[in-house]
Amino acid sequence: MTAPKALDAPHIPPRILGPAYRTASIGILLVITLVAFEGMSVGVVMPGIAHELDALNLYGVSFSAFLIASLFANVVAGLWSDRRGYPLPFLAGVVLFVAGMGLAGAAQSAVLFLVARAVQGLGAGTAIVALLVMIARVYPAEMRPKVFAAVSAAWVVPSMVGPSIAGFVADQWGWRYVFFGIIPLVVPALVMLVPALRRPAADEEPSDGPRSRPLAMTLAAAATAAGAGLLLYGVDRLHVSPVMGAVGTVVGLGLLLYGLYRLLPPKALRFGRGLPTTVLMRGFFSAAFFGVNSFIPLALQEVKSFTVKEAGIALTTGALGWSAGSFLQSRRTAEPYKRVRLGASGVTVAILLCLPSVIPGVSGWIAVPAWIVAGFGMGLGMATISVTALKQSPVNEQGANSAALSVTDMLGSALAIGIGGALINLIGHSSAEIATGFVVISLLMAAVGLSGAVLAGRIR
Repeated sequence: MTAPKALDAPHIPPRILGPAYRTASIGILLVITLVAFEGMSVGVVMPGIAHELDALNLYGVSFSAFLIASLFANVVAGLWSDRRGYPLPFLAGVVLFVAGMGLAGAAQSAVLFLVARAVQGLGAGTAIVALLVMIARVYPAEMRPKVFAAVSAAWVVPSMVGPSIAGFVADQWGWRYVFFGIIPLVVPALVMLVPALRRPAADEEPSDGPRSRPLAMTLAAAATAAGAGLLLYGVDRLHVSPVMGAVGTVVGLGLLLYGLYRLLPPKALRFGRGLPTTVLMRGFFSAAFFGVNSFIPLALQEVKSFTVKEAGIALTTGALGWSAGSFLQSRRTAEPYKRVRLGASGVTVAILLCLPSVIPGVSGWIAVPAWIVAGFGMGLGMATISVTALKQSPVNEQGANSAALSVTDMLGSALAIGIGGALINLIGHSSAEIATGFVVISLLMAAVGLSGAVLAGRIR
C-alpha cells in the first residue's frame, strides 16, 4: 500500500520586498529617487545659478546639455550591457552622475556648469538604462509589472517635496548644497545593490545583430545626439532668424533620422507590429504629456495670475495620478495594447480638459483634476510599455531595447517642448498671446496622444 501523496503547497508569488529581492529593490528605488530629485530640483535653483554665474540664458542650454549627453549615454550603455552585462555600466553611470553633481556644486563659471550638466546627463543616462537591464535580469517576468509600478512611485516623492526641499536648502546654505547634498546619499543605494551587481551574468551569447556593432552604434548615437541638438537649436531660432533656424532644423532632422534608423528596432519608423511600435509608443506618451506639462505653470501664472506654488499644485497632483496608474497596470487587468490605448486616451482627454483653464471666465483650477487624469494615463501606459518591451526582447538585446525606450522617451518630450517654446515665441508673450499659444500647443499634443491611442493596437 503506497503512502498518500502530500498536498502541494500553494504557490506564493515572490514579492519585490521579500527576502530574496529586498535589498535589490530598495537600492534600485533609491537610485531612481536620487535621479528624480536632481531633475526636480534644478529648475528651482536655476535663478540663483544664473544670477551668480551671470548666465541668464542658462536655462535652456543646461537642460539641452543634459538631454544630449543622456541620449548618447543611453545607446552606449545599452550596447555595453548586452555585451558585458549591467554591473559595470551601472557603476560607471553612478560615478559619472556623482562627479557631475560635484562639478556643478563647485562650478565658478557658466561653462563649467554646462560641462557638469553634460557629465550628469552621461551618468544618469548610463545608470538608468543599466537599471532597466538589471530589472530584466534580476526579477522574473511575473514580478516586473510590480517593479515598474514601484519605480514610477519612486518619482512621486521627489515630485512633491523635491522643489520645496531644494528651495529651502538654497535659501539656507546656497544652491551649491543642493548638488553636494545628494552625493552622500548614493552610498547606501550602492550598498543595497551589491548582491544584484555580483549576480552571475546570464548564460546567453552576445547579440550579433546590426545593433550590436560598437563602432556603428556609437556613430549612430553621436548622430542622434547631434541631430537632437541641432534640431532644438533650429526650432528655437526660427522666430529670430528664419534662414538659420530652417537650416538647423533640416540638418538636425536628417541626422536624427539617420541615427534613429540604426538605433531603434527594425521597422520602428514604419510602426512595425510588436516591439517596434512598443518602443515608439514611449515617445508618443512623453511628447503628449510633457509638451503640455511644461507650459501649465507658465499659462496659469501669466494668464490666471497664479503664484508659483499654486501653479505647481497641478504638476504635483499629476505625479499622484501617475503612481495610481502604475499600480493599476501591475494588476494586469487587460491585455498590454488595451492598457496602452487606455493610457493614451486618458492623456488625450486630460489635455482637452486642461485646455479651457486659460479661457476668460473659466477657473484655472480645472487644470488640477485634469492633470490627475493625465498622470493616471501616463502611469498606466508608460509602465506597461516598459514591461511589454522587455518581454518582447531577447535576453541579449534587452540593453539595446532599453536604450531605444530611453531615446524615444527623451526625444518625444524634448521635441514637443522645443516646438511648444517656438510657438510661444512666435505667437507672443502677452497674457492673451500666451493663452492662445497654450491652446495651440494643447490641440497639437492632443493630436499626438490620439495618434498614440490609434496606433496602440500595433503593439500586438
